[in-house]
Amino acid sequence: MVADDAGRTPEETTDRGAGGRQTWAALPWLVRSAVVWSACLVVIVAGLYLLGKIAVLLAPLAIALAATVFLTALLDPVQLALRRLRLPAALAALLTVLLLVGLLFGVGALVWSLTAGQFSELSQELGQGLQRTREFVTSTLPVTDQQLDRLLGQARREVEQGSVDPVSGARTAAEVLGSALLALVLLFFLLKDGRSMWHWTLSRATGPNRAVTAEAGRVGWRTLGAYSRGTMMIAAIDAIGIGIALVLLRVPLAFPLALITFFGGFVPIIGATVAGAVAVLVALAAKGPVTALLVLAAVIAVQQIEGNLLEPLIMKRQVRLHPAVILVAVTAGTLIAGIAGASVSVPITAVVWRIVDTVQRHRQRPAPPAPAPAGP
Repeated sequence: MVADDAGRTPEETTDRGAGGRQTWAALPWLVRSAVVWSACLVVIVAGLYLLGKIAVLLAPLAIALAATVFLTALLDPVQLALRRLRLPAALAALLTVLLLVGLLFGVGALVWSLTAGQFSELSQELGQGLQRTREFVTSTLPVTDQQLDRLLGQARREVEQGSVDPVSGARTAAEVLGSALLALVLLFFLLKDGRSMWHWTLSRATGPNRAVTAEAGRVGWRTLGAYSRGTMMIAAIDAIGIGIALVLLRVPLAFPLALITFFGGFVPIIGATVAGAVAVLVALAAKGPVTALLVLAAVIAVQQIEGNLLEPLIMKRQVRLHPAVILVAVTAGTLIAGIAGASVSVPITAVVWRIVDTVQRHRQRPAPPAPAPAGP
């Protein structure tokens, strides 16, 4: 009888393997399921952690790629409309990118022209508003002037200690500028050659994987396009509604605050809340607590109308996610990559969910019947 490397005979090794299988089978099904699912969860979390670390290390590139894909899905209908006018692919893509750049510069110039003259007036109103806010806090809350001065002094020292390093600020500005330029260049190439790139990728898949890959790709792209366009429409509605309320209440810097509300709409739940809080704080400092309460009521009313009435009409059912899933995704994205991670976490979650659901549905479909054998 020949022994194996561990000093055991093949029969002993077989007996030990059979004993291990019997021991595993003797465990309750709940314990076995918990072990298997825990192992799968550990592998998935480890993979996501590694991907997150790589994305953080390559943050400028990751942000540029995410912005490029999002903008491509948003501007693809514009590029297709230009292609229907018999324009070449390169010219249609270039005009679409120039339209985006012109829109961004136009909005920036409009914001500056409308608000440049309000800053001097705002500084005086903020001084008076802060004094009114101080009197309101000390008269309604159990806080004395000395305690409030102590808290303000501590906050001022923390801000001074956390001042931005000029070298680090210059490096961050260079990274942001480089990421923006890279995103514009990649946006041009994806608008021009995106479909040919996808067909080339699809041609490398063979057999039954080709069909499921094509279907999952179509569903994922449609989901991203519907999400990007729906989010932009909802953010615009929020910005217009809150902006009108700020103008009617004569709150300074109404247009920039509406613009902050628009960009905050791209971060679900959290972004709209933060943008509304900024508007309320500006109204409180500049116009007092009564105007701030009116602004708060306007923000709540606009967000309730948007969330309960407009969002179900604008967003397709397959794009919408449960609020708990959105909160978890936004929190995870914020912890991994800050504001940029919070902005892209929800569309990534929606696309991944739709792709996984499509693949699962494709596997559950009954197999096509085998062809009948040919007769003699």
